[in-house]
Amino acid sequence: MADANRPVTLAAIAGAHGVRGEVRLKLFGEGAESLRAFSALNAGERTLTLKSVRPANQGAVASFAEVTDRSAAEALRGTLLTVPRSALPPLGEGEYYHHDLIGLPCVSTDGGAIGTIVAVENFGAGDILEIEKPDRKRFMVPMTAKAVPAWDADGVTIAAAFVE
Repeated sequence: MADANRPVTLAAIAGAHGVRGEVRLKLFGEGAESLRAFSALNAGERTLTLKSVRPANQGAVASFAEVTDRSAAEALRGTLLTVPRSALPPLGEGEYYHHDLIGLPCVSTDGGAIGTIVAVENFGAGDILEIEKPDRKRFMVPMTAKAVPAWDADGVTIAAAFVE
């Protein structure tokens, strides 16, 4: 099971929007609507109270009670907005958060160790697992909902299996 206190990054502040302290957000979740479930977000060593959030081009625009002008908003550029893992909604049977996959071992279909999952990326065509081998070299494999990632590398079929 995932560490309940491990921070999960939901967004990053990309910069100021307007003169009243609103910020542009780069989202790492399911959209602006998903942020509304949280009244407060951790921003480094401080907590920001979410007043409003709305969808915008390639992200969202948000306002926080503690950020009242453009200068304060600009000062937050690059700040990651996180919540503890325990604050996320519960999952249904067979569901998982991408965040929970990071750090899990990856094994071949014959049970041999391949490496560790270090990232889950999405470049527009679907989720991709980034796996780091013991020699610290990394490779990526596509992940689909219906199939375990598999491919042929040096004549060996490799599949990702998630085990704790």
